[in-house]
Amino acid sequence: MNLSRRLAAEGIGSLLLTATVVGSGVMAERLAAGNTAVALLANTGASVAVLAVLIALFAPVSGAHFNPAVTLVQAIRRDLTWQEAIAYGSIQIVGCCAGALLAHAMFELPLIQHSLHARAGPAQCLSEGVATFGLLLVVLGRGRSEDAPWMIAAWIGAAYWFTASTSFANPAITIARSLSDTFAGIRSQDAPAFILCQLIGGLLAYFVAFHLFSLQQVALFPVTARLNRSRRNCDHRHQTDRQG
Repeated sequence: MNLSRRLAAEGIGSLLLTATVVGSGVMAERLAAGNTAVALLANTGASVAVLAVLIALFAPVSGAHFNPAVTLVQAIRRDLTWQEAIAYGSIQIVGCCAGALLAHAMFELPLIQHSLHARAGPAQCLSEGVATFGLLLVVLGRGRSEDAPWMIAAWIGAAYWFTASTSFANPAITIARSLSDTFAGIRSQDAPAFILCQLIGGLLAYFVAFHLFSLQQVALFPVTARLNRSRRNCDHRHQTDRQG
């Protein structure tokens, strides 16, 4: 499929996902009257719902990564070229940052903000590693492509509550949330440690999944498998033509 269409899908999906995470956090905090548990519950529900919808909607177009950690694993598996992976990661970051600005605009908040929401310490970093490890393990290990939307959304929803960090599990969203001084925000100085632990967790999941599942035969999403097969078939035809 045309790369520009795939990038458009990744950008729009990343924008809408982040707008939901940030925007639902603002709405939840306003309506919860200081009850953090109720606010987190509302934030979780909206995020889980939109994540499942966006994966189901965009998976046939781009694979519905919306996450550089997922894209990195795709590139390691050679389901994407490194050039494609860089393009995916870039548009994911741009889309997520635009989503944070959109959420601010919808709630009449300053568009550009400097988050003061502290999320630091070993427990927070460990939580991000665990959240991303589980996310990639689900992505790599689920048996059927149609199970991806509900399984991934269910994992993220659960991880909102059993991790100390409330499960960012996404480097692009982490960057975007550092631009939002809201319920979903994170201080910019805390973001690099989150991102590092997310990438470590994702890579660890890849190596574990490689041994647990028939990983070499499993594509993250069908579209990338088709792209990979098409690329291999083209290479094979070129080699046959040269030999002839």
